[in-house]
Amino acid sequence: MLSCRRASLFACLPCYCTVDSTMATKEELAGLDLAALPRYCFSVLLSHLDSAPRPAPLSIRAGDMPLFVTWNVVQKDGERRLRGCIGTFSAMPLEEGLRDYALTSALRDSRFKPITKREVPTLACSISLLVNFEAGADYMDWEIGIHGIRIEFVNEKERTTSATYLPEVAAEQGWTKLETIDSLLRKGGYRATITDEFRRTIRLTRYQSVKATCSYNDWALVNGSVGGPMAV
Repeated sequence: MLSCRRASLFACLPCYCTVDSTMATKEELAGLDLAALPRYCFSVLLSHLDSAPRPAPLSIRAGDMPLFVTWNVVQKDGERRLRGCIGTFSAMPLEEGLRDYALTSALRDSRFKPITKREVPTLACSISLLVNFEAGADYMDWEIGIHGIRIEFVNEKERTTSATYLPEVAAEQGWTKLETIDSLLRKGGYRATITDEFRRTIRLTRYQSVKATCSYNDWALVNGSVGGPMAV
């Protein structure tokens, strides 16, 4: 389980990534009603907060995949403030993954208090489906704005750890590839001097993401207000 430090900056916890050829690809997701995914997460959260039955099953069928669920507060000026974000690099059945991480990110992100029902109308939900995993030849074998990256490295305590940024992060921050890699090392807890020799020891996996976002108002247009129908 991984959490994000900002809306698209993900924290670094020890876990290990393999390239699984059975995961869904970006092409396989084309044509699906991806907007239904964050709507489903709203329904899951509201059902939980209301102690109501689970929402109707998700109509979309797709392969197992890793995913992240992000909750943001939409402020009056339109800016978004992170309220919770947790995901997994383990491929999961889509509906199960959304159901689990909609609640985990909303209620069990240790950096925030659990989301309350009163807050829900201020929220937006984003789903990032991680696809097209490939092993990089080295730490520079990826493209800004196209690939998310996950690095694994051995820290000063001889422990293998990892860190990831989604595809949009480097471009949003205005970083070069080198700056992105060094930032990931620091986020992963590496505190020693970063040398090119050390960078060459990094194991890099690159991936892409398919992202869908909806606000509470988007959800309400389809489902009604809080306490209304929960179908998606």
